[in-house]
Amino acid sequence: MNATGKFAGFTLGLVAVFAAATGVGALVGPDIDEPTSHAADDPGHGSAGDGTEGHNTGGHDPGGHPEAADATPKGLRSTQDGYTLELASSIAATGTEVPVQFRILDHTGTPVTRYADQHEKQLHLIAVRRDLTGYQHVHPSLDESGTWSVSLDLARAGDYRVFADFMPAGGDALTLGTDLRVAGSYDPQVLPTAETTTTVDGYTVTLDGTLEPGQTSTLTLAVGRDGSPVTDLQPYLGAYGHLVALRTADLGYLHVHPEGHPGDGVTPAGPGIDFAVTAPSPGEYRLFLDFQHAGAVHTAEFTVSAHSEEE
Repeated sequence: MNATGKFAGFTLGLVAVFAAATGVGALVGPDIDEPTSHAADDPGHGSAGDGTEGHNTGGHDPGGHPEAADATPKGLRSTQDGYTLELASSIAATGTEVPVQFRILDHTGTPVTRYADQHEKQLHLIAVRRDLTGYQHVHPSLDESGTWSVSLDLARAGDYRVFADFMPAGGDALTLGTDLRVAGSYDPQVLPTAETTTTVDGYTVTLDGTLEPGQTSTLTLAVGRDGSPVTDLQPYLGAYGHLVALRTADLGYLHVHPEGHPGDGVTPAGPGIDFAVTAPSPGEYRLFLDFQHAGAVHTAEFTVSAHSEEE
């Protein structure tokens, strides 16, 4: 059976699953179709993406901090602005390399096949279990029918939130989200306490800065190894670091990138990476920093709390 055939017969069931996604109503109401925006007027069918950045209202921040202007978390809906994230199956088997397929549909239900590059990729897929463990940032491959394919590490059972961060050609950047259920015994983990230092793969990462609700805060994450600062970070997807923040209450998604960029003559290659982040509301957030050094990508994780100065 080809990729298109695999999707036949389950679209109505997927819509029902998406509409029941946990936490959507708390912030933005039920997950329903919205009026089509101008982005849907050019649904992006045909050849591969044209590689342009376009204007950005979605998750990625190319340096101008649009998140500060619009601090509403992304990824709380599977359908937005005339586009829908549709998984081939909302239930996956347990395993370290589980194949996952999905499509982005336009307002007519037609798979989108043209995308603009954002940070060297046409689509960034983030997966994390709802207890905020098992974080993954991967880049699926796209076939001619508009089906994206990738393998995920789903060794631990439970409900995962999947975020597709992309920009359809001729449209605005979007982040759509939906749930993926992994069968088996679910053993939810307690959220780690807030700390300013964490370790990953022999690296020590230190967090400096605080989050204040509704305001843009500068967070600096400094990378060290063996007691010395790392000053030769390598570009990864066009930046020295990528930061995803998830609001723990509903997994609202914020994706920002550092000040400056590699090769601009100003931005140092470590140890510190500065991010401008706007917390949309008080509460706890889980931060995931991807950085590359010595040819390998590492992910450092933090728990932070956003509280106003009056609290």
